[in-house]
Amino acid sequence: MDVVLEWLRAPWPWYISGALIGLMIPIMMLGANRRFGLSSSYRQICAASVPLNLSYFKNYDWKGQAWRLWFVLGILIGGFIAGHYLEGILTPDIEDSARQVFSSWGLNEVQGLLPEELYSWDGIMTLRGFLVVVLGGFLMGFGTRYADGCTSGHAIMGISMLNPASFVATISFFIGGVLMTHLILPYLLKL
Repeated sequence: MDVVLEWLRAPWPWYISGALIGLMIPIMMLGANRRFGLSSSYRQICAASVPLNLSYFKNYDWKGQAWRLWFVLGILIGGFIAGHYLEGILTPDIEDSARQVFSSWGLNEVQGLLPEELYSWDGIMTLRGFLVVVLGGFLMGFGTRYADGCTSGHAIMGISMLNPASFVATISFFIGGVLMTHLILPYLLKL
């Protein structure tokens, strides 16, 4: 049992994890005629929970796409189980080089994978925590809807379907991530 836990805890090589992620595409397309992606579930949640007859949801059959809600619920339940019951058993640790980068940004309280100075209730109440977590989360949600899909939808599903817009979106995600990590975030975190 210890060998299995150590294997699960260690970072998986790209050729294993990438292949497992890649298998989701034919399973969802051939097995269930569904497209992989999470951002469209926002629309499902809004359409199901907003009783108003808004024009955006007027001709939208959210019940016909209810499987997305179950998909998101499964992710949430799986995350809860992993976070609650497997804490300390399967919690991976970050590399020392990542800790050094966090430290150079003024983030020294790294527990597990996240810096506590940002990802805690106290951290969110600071200016940098609010900018990074709250405003950054809002901008990610807005960008996801503006790009008509999230990173998993474009990079995994869209590229596998040879969608030109998904190639552009995925390249933009990577460029934006590199720019944010190396040019914006280090200065933002020094606030």
